[in-house]
Amino acid sequence: MSISTTSPCHTFSLAKSQDHFRSNPQNLSLIQVNPFPYTLPFHSCSSKLYKNFSKNNKLLHPTNASITSSSTSTVEKSPTNQAFRSKNPKDINVLVVGSTGYIGKFVVKELVKRGFNVIAVAREKSGIKGKYGKEETLSQLNGANVCFSGVTDLDELERNLENFGVGSIDVVVSCLASRNGGIKDSWLIDYEATKNSLTAGRKFGAVHFVLLSAICVQKPLLEFQRAKLKFEAELMQEAEKDEGFSYSIVRPTAFFKSLGGQVELVKDGKPYVMFGDGKLCACKPMSEPDLASFIVDSVLHEDKINQVLPIGGPGKALTPLEQGEMLFKLLGKEPKFIKVPIEIMDFAIGVLDFLVKVFPSLEDAAEFGKIGRYYAAESMLVLDPETGDYSAEKTPSYGRDTLEEFFQKVLTEGMAGQELGDQTLI
Repeated sequence: MSISTTSPCHTFSLAKSQDHFRSNPQNLSLIQVNPFPYTLPFHSCSSKLYKNFSKNNKLLHPTNASITSSSTSTVEKSPTNQAFRSKNPKDINVLVVGSTGYIGKFVVKELVKRGFNVIAVAREKSGIKGKYGKEETLSQLNGANVCFSGVTDLDELERNLENFGVGSIDVVVSCLASRNGGIKDSWLIDYEATKNSLTAGRKFGAVHFVLLSAICVQKPLLEFQRAKLKFEAELMQEAEKDEGFSYSIVRPTAFFKSLGGQVELVKDGKPYVMFGDGKLCACKPMSEPDLASFIVDSVLHEDKINQVLPIGGPGKALTPLEQGEMLFKLLGKEPKFIKVPIEIMDFAIGVLDFLVKVFPSLEDAAEFGKIGRYYAAESMLVLDPETGDYSAEKTPSYGRDTLEEFFQKVLTEGMAGQELGDQTLI
């Protein structure tokens, strides 16, 4: 039996043993955010921030932000130097970083499908634990121009782009994300590497930046959330400084893969495991192709310029209890659940926080515990800044793929290609 708690970026398990239809853009609620929406004690004051949230489990209200939700939201200033939007897609150069990641490869595929000239940056050894070499990567990113380079060193990235023969870039799409959510890795990837992609892109003339972020940054209790928010703020500041530059920040809810960890176990007769009563959190899960389509929409659609865009999949928000019931129904079995007290994770986190004071090398283990706890209790929905509550109604929907269809596919074909990440909490 295993307990899986998941996020759009990470999956954590506590094991005891083992066609092109998309929703119309006008149906989406867009959120416009001024630069530096949060006054955050980035990195250095994380424990204090965590305590502030733990006290009342509410949103940290912005101190200098104006957040609105409206289907007719407009930007205050339109970029003045974005002729690329009137070009044929084949003449638009799009740089994609994080191109071999779980969502990145779908974004590359969608860009190629729509006819863009895609420059995909990839490591020579990509995938989880570097299991893919150059040939596999070239095959995976078929149709794109693949530039092999790291992204954590700016000089290396710029040099490799120059050597690759890149003359100009119109748009950068970043799908970079820390694989494990560790403290150093989060700041290295979610902030530093992403910032490098912005700097390199600007050097080659990029005037629009599409950032794949995460809906959970609304309530930043974790290092990777704070790293993402810091870059978001700097990206907004870049657009404020240069009227010819713009951004689109995409904040998706949970991915299908992050909810599929127990499908095969339940198929084999195991119970479905959840925290609390199974109603602690909810999400509007989204497929990889649907999210990739929305991200590519953000390359050209003017209604997405200088916007923060929370986005979920079609249908109602689902709790873990409802996800389990759906799975048993597909199997034609009587529901069988194990409900784990959330306090178990609180205890484990408390122990790890204490041990970190003595053994600093355990700081990532403590962070992984906090990540697991976060996704066991926090909804992946829009957080209403007025009430501090999560709102399914205010979380926009997009696409056509449903979780039920995904579950059915996994029951038939298994979880091949749906790797659930690097971390296992025991």
